[in-house]
Amino acid sequence: MNGILVVLVGALLCFYGIRSVHLGLLAIGFGLGWLIADLFNASFWWLLLAALIGAVSVWAVTSLVFRFASYFIGGLTGVMIGTKLATVLQPGDKNVALSMIVALAVGVSGAFLAQKFRARALLWLTSIGGASMICSGAALFSDSLSFLRDPEPGWQQVTATLAWVGLSILGWITQRHLFAEKLGIQHLVGDDDGPDMKDRNGGWPTK
Repeated sequence: MNGILVVLVGALLCFYGIRSVHLGLLAIGFGLGWLIADLFNASFWWLLLAALIGAVSVWAVTSLVFRFASYFIGGLTGVMIGTKLATVLQPGDKNVALSMIVALAVGVSGAFLAQKFRARALLWLTSIGGASMICSGAALFSDSLSFLRDPEPGWQQVTATLAWVGLSILGWITQRHLFAEKLGIQHLVGDDDGPDMKDRNGGWPTK
């Protein structure tokens, strides 16, 4: 039951994240808080508390500085992805300092990508970030799936990485087809007489 909430939030971000700014922000904040707290091996209730604080904080801060929201959204999603990447690349005991460096580096990259490529970058970032949450949540279902959260070297690390990559691609494909019009992908919209799609941005900030 504990993992279901995490999986649902991850699925929202992975398959529906580009649709709504507010839902996306809440899901990003939730995932960010959860994955950072998970680096410290916190209990479920502490993980949940950190996730809820993260969700509210990200939504509130970004709403106040909406002009720079692309930087914040891309950066925070990048940090979430970097945190998961650090977990996958460090089987067993984690080096927290190294994890923070990886998370920060990916976060900065995500911020600049989101600012430059807007909705197209956020499509990738939400898909990858949501997939990381789905894997972390599924790991709570049973001990046999715990490697999705904290893999050991060898087949567990490879399988966890492949599952993350596979879900990310699936989320990207799903959102790309569901929200083709908002992303300005004309050949998937199938309406040559429709409005000009060049300025569409999925409702995400444009400045």
